[in-house]
Amino acid sequence: MAQASSFSFDVASGFERAASQFRGLNSREPGQWPPLPKIGAWLVAALAVVVAGWFVVVSDANDALVAERAKEDPLRNEFRDKLRQAVNLGELRKQKLQVEEYVTQLEKQLPGKAEMDALLSDINQAGLGRGLQFELFKPGQVEVKDFYAVLPISVKVSGRYHDIGAFAADVANLSRIVTLHNVVITRPPRDATATTLTMEASARTYRYLDPAEVDEQKQRRAAATKGKGGDNKAKAKGAAK
Repeated sequence: MAQASSFSFDVASGFERAASQFRGLNSREPGQWPPLPKIGAWLVAALAVVVAGWFVVVSDANDALVAERAKEDPLRNEFRDKLRQAVNLGELRKQKLQVEEYVTQLEKQLPGKAEMDALLSDINQAGLGRGLQFELFKPGQVEVKDFYAVLPISVKVSGRYHDIGAFAADVANLSRIVTLHNVVITRPPRDATATTLTMEASARTYRYLDPAEVDEQKQRRAAATKGKGGDNKAKAKGAAK
């Protein structure tokens, strides 16, 4: 019992001595403080530095780390796709050559500007060869696209049903590309028993643009893009005002 009392007394006196070092401290002269207040002040300062460092440096670094980890899965998937493409690179190159050859064959089916008259003559001959009577064969205005041009032709022919069908098949089998649109087949209104029908359609044939026309189209697109950019700048300036 004496030893327990002595131990309690020593602990209490130790706490008392430690607490006495924190009494009457002069905040203007920390260098004169007893050891325990100095150690406590250093610990508080160190903790403040750690907390400030966490919010200023480590927190931003942690956010950057989280953002980079979010990119990991997409990058891994992209790597797998590119690896798969690299493995099949030889086959992909063969497919590219095949596509280029196919495109070249399709381009050969498009007549040039000098061949358009011959193609129109072929369409006309296809109808006459089937015994059809042309009531209208009128080329329209050429529609110039990015890399090709479209020539619409208004066609009106009359003849027997099977001859009209054979004419449409002959047009589809021409060496050059010709398509029929808006096909309307009617019977003469005054003769319900007549075997002669009338077909009205819009035939469209296509031709590729020569280099000069391609350059002209590029210049037009560039000018249109530049004009839109100027309009956007003008609108932005107006909004700023």
